[in-house]
Amino acid sequence: MGDIKVPALKNATFKVEDGELIAIMGPSGSGKSTLLNILGCLDVSTSGEYLIDGVNVSKFSDSELARVRNEKIGFVFQTFNLLPRLTALSNVELPLIYAGNHGKRRQTSLASLKSVGLEDRARHRPRELSGGQQQRVAIARALVNEPAVLLADEPTGNLDSKSGEEIMRILTGFHEKGMTVILVTHDNSVAAHAQRIIRLKDGEVVEDTRNGGRAGTRGTSQQGRNTKKKRRFSISELRESLLVSLFSIFSNKLRSFLTMLGIVVGVGAVITMVAIGQGASVQITQRISQMGANLLMIHPEGGHRGPGRGGEDNITTLTYDDALAIANMSYVAKVDASYSRGAQVVYGNRNANTSINGVTPNFPAVNNFKVERGSFISDSDNHLMRRVAVLGQTVVTNLFGTEDPIGQYIKVKRNSYQIIGVMKKKGTGGWRDQDDVVFVPLKTAQKRLFGADYVTSLNIQAKSSDVMEKATTDITSLLRTRHRLRADQEDDFHISSQAEILSTVQETGKTFTMLLAGIAIVSLVVGGIGIMNIMLVSVTERTREIGIRKAIGAQPRDILGQFLVEALIVSLSGGIVGVALGFAATRVASKFGGWPTVVTPQSVILSFSFAFVVGLFFGFYPARKAAGLNPIDALRYE
Repeated sequence: MGDIKVPALKNATFKVEDGELIAIMGPSGSGKSTLLNILGCLDVSTSGEYLIDGVNVSKFSDSELARVRNEKIGFVFQTFNLLPRLTALSNVELPLIYAGNHGKRRQTSLASLKSVGLEDRARHRPRELSGGQQQRVAIARALVNEPAVLLADEPTGNLDSKSGEEIMRILTGFHEKGMTVILVTHDNSVAAHAQRIIRLKDGEVVEDTRNGGRAGTRGTSQQGRNTKKKRRFSISELRESLLVSLFSIFSNKLRSFLTMLGIVVGVGAVITMVAIGQGASVQITQRISQMGANLLMIHPEGGHRGPGRGGEDNITTLTYDDALAIANMSYVAKVDASYSRGAQVVYGNRNANTSINGVTPNFPAVNNFKVERGSFISDSDNHLMRRVAVLGQTVVTNLFGTEDPIGQYIKVKRNSYQIIGVMKKKGTGGWRDQDDVVFVPLKTAQKRLFGADYVTSLNIQAKSSDVMEKATTDITSLLRTRHRLRADQEDDFHISSQAEILSTVQETGKTFTMLLAGIAIVSLVVGGIGIMNIMLVSVTERTREIGIRKAIGAQPRDILGQFLVEALIVSLSGGIVGVALGFAATRVASKFGGWPTVVTPQSVILSFSFAFVVGLFFGFYPARKAAGLNPIDALRYE
């Protein structure tokens, strides 16, 4: 007590023979409870030795002491110490579970209840039993593992005289069958049943006498009676942990739901974010792949700028003649040159701002962009600079609605262009709508519309994907020669392939997806902190229960497993709900947001695995704290 040390016991030395019935008596504070706790391996003496069957248990570990309590010692407490949510039968079964005895466990427990005359109350919970009945259940629990020693702490202290006499008849009856019984009592009438009375005062044994020549039946030595098989994991242990955990969760439904909510949001967010990232990546990849693996794209870089406001589109290093020269190379199948600029198009009283693309007749084949109705631009259209146009689906919708545009005229820069065709729907390509475009002959765009003598890009279709590297080298050499670049000058153009773009997009998509997933995982971590917080509260609330379980033989691993299972149930249940929420969120995002989404098994497994890891990680500390509680401190906790 602070700096003052009070020895609860000192020089307490005695021997208990097999089959004795002993009463330990003394005033309050004499050390009776401390002595009983040491005898029951609930506590360990500061010094000295305690031998059971000739084995010194004073230096045993927590797990070894728990095994001794389970196999050799039965406890009967003054306050009964039954678990209120379990039936009488389930309370009696607990020592068998912790002993690893799973064969005929139910029959053994019923037999133990029958021995105390309570088999008809097996399905009742403690609150449905009288005090005497609860004490008889506690005795049945203490005896179910056939212990060598039965310890009873004031077994009649909370009972009326009639119930007290009934309990003493039961205890003396078991003693007469050969069991060693040690009682702590203040009551002389209870002590009168004992063969031997040990009296304590200020922690010392002051009297050790036989009680009036009263003798019990000496039992045979029980040293070999409790030979147990090595305990192994069983489904029954897991089931018990599951039942205890589920009861705890459902007894605090709102708190459990709020704890689970962080995991639900985290898992749902991971699945949704990854699905959006994967969907965007897959869509872009499909668009690029549709154009073929043998496509080379050349864009201007550096060089002289045109008369526009600046930017890459106004760099004038590429020309239509470059395209004609490249078309004559042996590795090249087709070449398309294009000039692109934004402009307003008008039909009747409708108008739309869109992209005007001057292209060659090779454009559909090179870019895998097919015509749906009408025809595409021809060589003569290009050569004669005709005012004809082919529309993308978005432009058709904006200007014509459901009206057929073929043969109609639109105005671009106050000049009329006849519509000769409509392209098939291409869809969104990255950040832009590929259908929001008007195609006109290249020379028409250059000479009649925009007054330019250069092109903004060249698209080249190689004869096969195998010659891409050779074609790139030869085209680079040809363009450097045509552009009269010295050896010390950098290229004024840039060549890229579909494979390069695809690889870049895929890598970017992965990075983007991982970023989104990382942000969502933060929610899981927050949910895990919530689990740890609630589990710590749960450990505090159930401290006494932990003490009871340890007193009847639960090892630290049993308590650790019980609370870990509870944390995992919360996190995995949240994971299941979160997966469902993630699927629902992706559908909503696709339907109302227009975002492409792809839910992959990997993302579901990833998020569910994180939920498992979060539950395991954040549940371990509270579970370890519960497992490490001292049984005496836990039993005394209020």
